[in-house]
Amino acid sequence: MKNSYFGIYYQQGENPVFCFRSAEAVYEEQFYNGSLISCGWNAAGYPLNLLSGFPSRLDKRRFTEPFAFNVEIDGISLDFNLDFVGFETEKTDESETSVLTLESRVRPIRIRVITVLDGTAMFTRRLEIENLSDKYMNISRLSVIGGGVETLDKGRLGYDEKPDEIYSVGYFDSDKWGKEGFFNWHKLMTGVTCVDTRFGRDRFRHPLLFIKNNLTGKIWSAQLGWSGGCRFTVDFNAQPDGDSHISFKAEITSHNPMYVLAPNEVFTTPEVHIGLVSGGLDDAVNQMHSHVRKSVLNVPEADGSQLLVGAGMDAEHDMGVETTKVFIERFADLGAEVFIVDAGWVCPPDKQTCWDEYNGINVPDEKRYPNGIGEIVDYCHEKGMKFGLWVDIESLGDLCGARNEHPEWLAENVFGEKARRFLDFTVPEAAKWAEDELARIITEYRLDLLRVDYNTDYTEYFNMRDTGIGYPECLNLRHFNAVYGMYSRLKKRFPEVIFENCAGGGGRTDLGIMKSFNHTWVSDCQCAPDSVYITNGMTMALPPERVDRLFAGMGCHNYGSLGIQMRNTMLTHMTLNVIAPSDAPMNDGMAEFVRHSVKVYKDIVRPFLPDSLVFHHTPETEKAKAEGIMILEVASSDKSVGAATVMSLVNSGDKTVVFKPKGIDKSKTYSVTLDNDNETFTVSGRELSVNGIVIDIPSSLYSELIIYKVI
Repeated sequence: MKNSYFGIYYQQGENPVFCFRSAEAVYEEQFYNGSLISCGWNAAGYPLNLLSGFPSRLDKRRFTEPFAFNVEIDGISLDFNLDFVGFETEKTDESETSVLTLESRVRPIRIRVITVLDGTAMFTRRLEIENLSDKYMNISRLSVIGGGVETLDKGRLGYDEKPDEIYSVGYFDSDKWGKEGFFNWHKLMTGVTCVDTRFGRDRFRHPLLFIKNNLTGKIWSAQLGWSGGCRFTVDFNAQPDGDSHISFKAEITSHNPMYVLAPNEVFTTPEVHIGLVSGGLDDAVNQMHSHVRKSVLNVPEADGSQLLVGAGMDAEHDMGVETTKVFIERFADLGAEVFIVDAGWVCPPDKQTCWDEYNGINVPDEKRYPNGIGEIVDYCHEKGMKFGLWVDIESLGDLCGARNEHPEWLAENVFGEKARRFLDFTVPEAAKWAEDELARIITEYRLDLLRVDYNTDYTEYFNMRDTGIGYPECLNLRHFNAVYGMYSRLKKRFPEVIFENCAGGGGRTDLGIMKSFNHTWVSDCQCAPDSVYITNGMTMALPPERVDRLFAGMGCHNYGSLGIQMRNTMLTHMTLNVIAPSDAPMNDGMAEFVRHSVKVYKDIVRPFLPDSLVFHHTPETEKAKAEGIMILEVASSDKSVGAATVMSLVNSGDKTVVFKPKGIDKSKTYSVTLDNDNETFTVSGRELSVNGIVIDIPSSLYSELIIYKVI
């Protein structure tokens, strides 16, 4: 059933209610005696006052903090003692936006609660906080959305077992490099569960959370569109013999004060994207992807549908001109469409692995490129390829003139120590230099693609900045808002240039930064089996056309077959690396396999990927490890064509796997191709659904690509 209905049902009165309905997801809030409180959810499309005399809203007394947001100013909570000012809505064919305006009685602060519906089972929430006074005021606590989620009567469901069997929470377990996307479900234990990223934890955990009611089949999903510190908090208050109560918060975290509001200033919070489905994990994922495509990553200049096959070289190789030309020729022959010169282009030949020291110089080294880098640009274009260049503009290396001339551009931590290389965008001159420099690089070097890296340690962007008013402010919020603004302006200024995001791999993949980028690296780890887990998990967080995965390079030749390396890219945004040194001929068999795979990608997968459905047959990393198999599937939205990869993992060979495609129409007939042996057969959708396709797995780290098309 497909339902794209959206609407806001405003119930006026002494304690007005705001009912947000989008697809079958329903969420309600009530302004009650000076507070905006969460009233609960419905996954079947019903407003909570369907039975007008017996509304099914949550009992606010069951929750310590039933408030729909948390804002603390100067150490005083503004969750209550609020006055209702007004409620307005604006509706178009594509969305409906509401603005609830409240004013505090204890501080001269106005809060606007902004909600956007788009017909998916997700909605967007942000706050605007306005200082109405002529004095500075400090924001010291900020939850963009929160409050009660659900009260569950176990007796009505006939369930009397342990409370820790009722709910599961799903998130990416690791916050470390090379482990991005390692997704698992966890039992929700009684008490408070917090999932942090970037503040107090490393930066490689994408801010994503699922809450699943195992008894009723509901799944809540949420993403925080923020590159700085953030946290999801779930409070499960359950009694063995009574009802259970669950509440939730999506918080922004940093040192305090996290933001100093100037007189008459309006501060806009990061966005939260949240929703509810009744169904499985991929029902929630596909609703999230639909919402993200329609309402979040919808900047026309940052469209994700082009999906040009990338290729490139970096300091892993000799980056000399002649070597570069050999690789350009080979990549063109293999089917690549963009050639990217990665880190090392500003370094002398004997220092090309020391690129971090040269960050910020951003001028091609004369010894490496005696005729200028334009020689490489021209050669790319002659071979029919676009040209791209790597830049880490937000870092300044030790040898960078700007760093040495302007030490004030680097942040300073609470101990008075200068950041290692972190460029502080709260310094206007530093931010302007970075934006001007990127514009120069794009223009002067004639870029078709800009690869933006970001290798700053996460601890550095929680330093404190001098406000000039007698006390400091954590620079986190102000810094990243300035970074977002820079990339937004540049993307509009250079609409034809592809912006590719990277942050030491997957250190900054959130929806906030992604608004100005066409696609993103989700990890620098390309070695199986971890690379397979990463692809599986990160295609939950982001639509697959936005997820860059690399074939070959970065040491992946040490682990896994040629097939598993290639198949790990074929359901995402494909990027190629070299398969032979420049002075050795390519293996003809390898080269033909790459050409064939690129052609299959271009002809079959790429056309439907920007609007695809995705199915994670083995979503949990730990369970997949134990079973030795990981299966990922993408299908066109009309179910006319699809593709799947079946991957065996470590110590898991010599077995048989049955793959039952989920992206099919049971009433249709399909042509199915098994890519390893190029075997094609015809089978009904019904038979595919019931009996599936038998895949023989002869060894560990083995793969099969399955293509199915309606005939």
